[in-house]
Amino acid sequence: MSSSSFPLSLVSFSLTFLFFLSPALSTNSEGNALHALRSRLIDATNVLQSWDPTLVNPCTWFHVTCDANNHVIRLDLGNSNISGSLGPELGQLKHLQYLELYRNDIGGKIPKELGNLKNLVSMDLYGNRFEGKIPKSFSKLKSLRFLRLNNNKLSGSIPRELTRLFNLKVFDVSNNDLCGTIPVDGPFSTFSMESFENNRLSGPELQGLVPYDFGC
Repeated sequence: MSSSSFPLSLVSFSLTFLFFLSPALSTNSEGNALHALRSRLIDATNVLQSWDPTLVNPCTWFHVTCDANNHVIRLDLGNSNISGSLGPELGQLKHLQYLELYRNDIGGKIPKELGNLKNLVSMDLYGNRFEGKIPKSFSKLKSLRFLRLNNNKLSGSIPRELTRLFNLKVFDVSNNDLCGTIPVDGPFSTFSMESFENNRLSGPELQGLVPYDFGC
């Protein structure tokens, strides 16, 4: 062994050893995504105190539910007195079925990466301070049955791509600042007008007569 190769091997070993000891890293990508979420949130009452990134996976954390394969399938943080914002990391929770963040003080834009959560059944973001547009990427959530975005500060028009969510049973965007017209195709033909009240919407879409974003 040459005199120069030994120090390099020692340095490589030391870096690898430090990597595995690092308390900031989880060996689980879902744990990393949730830890990134925690870093964006202000947790006034320490409801996220159990979210320890040094654990192998987040399945023992409070407000997190996993399936038999240790995949995160539920995130229950409704009415938890948290504020801050969401980030694109949530889109890494590929097995998530329920995203419950209602009645908090979370602001900023809704990440378009939530459209990557192909197994999502329910998304409850109502009663926060979300602003900006409803992501068109939500049209990829083919398993979605419940989408409640009411009582926020959302603006822009309702994406027509959402009419392709044929499993959608509940849709509520009331009490926002949405404009344009209300879709009438697909599941939107079954939603009551109360789901759209207290916005700047012009009424049901008149297909072929006026643009769907008329009034925006």
